[in-house]
Amino acid sequence: MEKGKISAFQMGIMMYHAIIPTAILSVPGLTAKYAKSDMWLSPIWASIIGFMIVIIVIRLYKLFPEKTFFQMCEQTVGKWAGKLLGFSYFCLFIMFTGNITRIYAEFLIGLFFPKTPISVVIISMLVLSAVTVRGGVEVVARCSQIIFPVFFFSIFIIILLLVPHFELGNLLPIMENGVVPSLKGAVVPQEWFGEFFLMLFFLPYLTDAKHGKKWGLSAVFVVLITFVTTNLTVLFILGSEFSTAYPFLTTARLVNIANFFDNLDAIIMSMWILGLFVKITVFYYVMALSTAQWLHLSDFKPIVWPLGILILELSFWSLPNTLVVNHIDLVSLPFWGFLMYFLIPLLILGIASLRKKQT
Repeated sequence: MEKGKISAFQMGIMMYHAIIPTAILSVPGLTAKYAKSDMWLSPIWASIIGFMIVIIVIRLYKLFPEKTFFQMCEQTVGKWAGKLLGFSYFCLFIMFTGNITRIYAEFLIGLFFPKTPISVVIISMLVLSAVTVRGGVEVVARCSQIIFPVFFFSIFIIILLLVPHFELGNLLPIMENGVVPSLKGAVVPQEWFGEFFLMLFFLPYLTDAKHGKKWGLSAVFVVLITFVTTNLTVLFILGSEFSTAYPFLTTARLVNIANFFDNLDAIIMSMWILGLFVKITVFYYVMALSTAQWLHLSDFKPIVWPLGILILELSFWSLPNTLVVNHIDLVSLPFWGFLMYFLIPLLILGIASLRKKQT
């Protein structure tokens, strides 16, 4: 079905892009709602899920080498239960992809292109992503690898330029109300760390699968550092009480060097469009590949465009406005992400390990 090959390093970069672009937009605000001045601690607790999922995924791959995830499910819990799980993951992936696409469109229209029809923004991105997905895993990986340095270093250059605006006193008091607020704040970002489950769909196409665990765990660590750094930046500049939907963007707009180097909106917009393009494409690819595997098709490319239409319809139908998107981010996605990305793979691993011991 997929003849392309990628390296474990490229997989790690793809996982970074599958998480960070939307996370640094909205997670600082969602985390601060519960954790307040401890918002920088929440990603640390949430990252535990990420590290555990990488280990679970690697162990599943070693137990079922060259098997797809749905073949693992069917072999472990039976054909019909496996088919049902496969359909559940199809619904999850299409919901996530539609949600990401709508977040991208709302971000652009709300802040930069208020008079542009949202359909134009969504369709243009989905067409570009569909063309990339049809190119296969190598094309997706190379796009991600090219964009990564621009995206990653832009974030930290912006943070360095913001250092003169830091109010370090905003960090205090640390854990004034104990560890519970920061744990509550970790509920939302744990869903983003849960997306490391997608590694399972890329491991069979690695040229150096033995390094998959190393680069998977490294990607979790780099995502954690990015989370903590951006949360601290928001905290140092805006404090723990703010009402903006995109706090990191608000802080980035404060960059001003000698009244000459300022108004970085165009740079920020370009950076996030590149990052969100890779994120949408990674989810789109996994959805197309997994759907073809579930249906036992010989090629995933013929279903790329029909799935794009489904994503388009979902982004309009089930996500009519920003309020619904925020509710899904706070309530629905953390629950479904924890269940589908962590608990079910852990259950499959447990059953498979017991059966192996019995044999």
